Amino acid sequence: MPKIKVENLTKIFGRQPQRALSQVKQGKTKQEILKETGLTLGVNQASFEVHAGEIFVIMGLSGSGKSTLVRLLNRLIEPTEGRILIDGTDIVSMTTEQLQEVRRKKLGMVFQKFALFPHRTVLENAEYGLEIQGMPKAEREAKAKKSLALVGLGGWEASYPDQLSGGMQQRVGLARALANEPDVLLMDEAFSALDPLIRKDMQDELLELQSTMQKTIIFITHDLDEALKIGDRIALMKDGAIVQIGSPEEIMTNPANEYVERFVEDVDRSKVLSAEKVMKRAETITLDRGPRVALQMMRERGVSSLYVVDKRKTLLGVLTADAVNGAKEAGQSLESVLRTEVPTVGPQTLLNEMFDLVAFSDIPVAVTGEQNRLLGVIVKGAVLGGLAGKVNQQVPEPTNEEGQVNPS
Repeated sequence: MPKIKVENLTKIFGRQPQRALSQVKQGKTKQEILKETGLTLGVNQASFEVHAGEIFVIMGLSGSGKSTLVRLLNRLIEPTEGRILIDGTDIVSMTTEQLQEVRRKKLGMVFQKFALFPHRTVLENAEYGLEIQGMPKAEREAKAKKSLALVGLGGWEASYPDQLSGGMQQRVGLARALANEPDVLLMDEAFSALDPLIRKDMQDELLELQSTMQKTIIFITHDLDEALKIGDRIALMKDGAIVQIGSPEEIMTNPANEYVERFVEDVDRSKVLSAEKVMKRAETITLDRGPRVALQMMRERGVSSLYVVDKRKTLLGVLTADAVNGAKEAGQSLESVLRTEVPTVGPQTLLNEMFDLVAFSDIPVAVTGEQNRLLGVIVKGAVLGGLAGKVNQQVPEPTNEEGQVNPS
């Protein structure tokens, strides 16, 4: 069961918003609805699921509906129609008391504006949400101190907001949300007001925190680079509607329409595309074959090296044409000229992390998975192709039981 499930969520601003629902369901645009009814379509039939422990990014330009959508999720704004299920329970149908209980126990929110009380210390700001819940002072202080330590503000408890930098103030806001130990964290443009360098640091810190906390995070941003960096999946919005949901790689390599394609065209692909998206089929052989067979395979397949695997596809090493030819002349086995030091990367390694390795290697770089299983290889041309937008849409061809690539 998903942590959050949103079904046909719609928000129409203005008097008697129900008047425009029929136009929405007919597929009329935001502009057409405004012209015909005078009402503003904020969110248009949004449907999506968010999994536990996922960072789900909702992004779009100003006016796309992203901030309205996140405020619908905790009913700071009331939806016109639709359902919002958290752990299988629809919060749209909840009473005020039930909703308050969900907000207190399951939801935390971090805003773009830090919203700190200037007359309260860092500790008092961090414990504020617990204080209004009526939690005893000693208990709430302990929780607040723990959350401040999590965000790197241990030792700053007695300071006041005006003594902190912008990044530190935003950390206090994050600590305040975490102090409540929520299952779900809603972050609305949380880093947008920060300087670029501080913003990058906060993104890194959020990812580091998430690696230990495993919260379910819905993160709102207008910055595509930020979305691609921190999001497990991204929902891209336009005119109140979600136009595509996918992983960063899916958004980059398979844009749903021209709008998404234009949105991502200037992004540095090397920071998004991974090895598995640009790797090629590995030409393989097992050690029980002889040098003549190896040379014949190289000629037939137009390669100057073969990767040696066992029957479990475990990478053992690589054979180069020169080495194999020398073995043939000397009457030696393939094992005698096996090169066991092979440059390798994992399938999730990003292109910008492997540039030097690929550039300075005299053989293709091997892509290996669990238990050193050979998945494919990276050649220089594949990296350039990936940066140009040409990526693999299929898994490399499988190898047969002897470790050789099956003929196509």
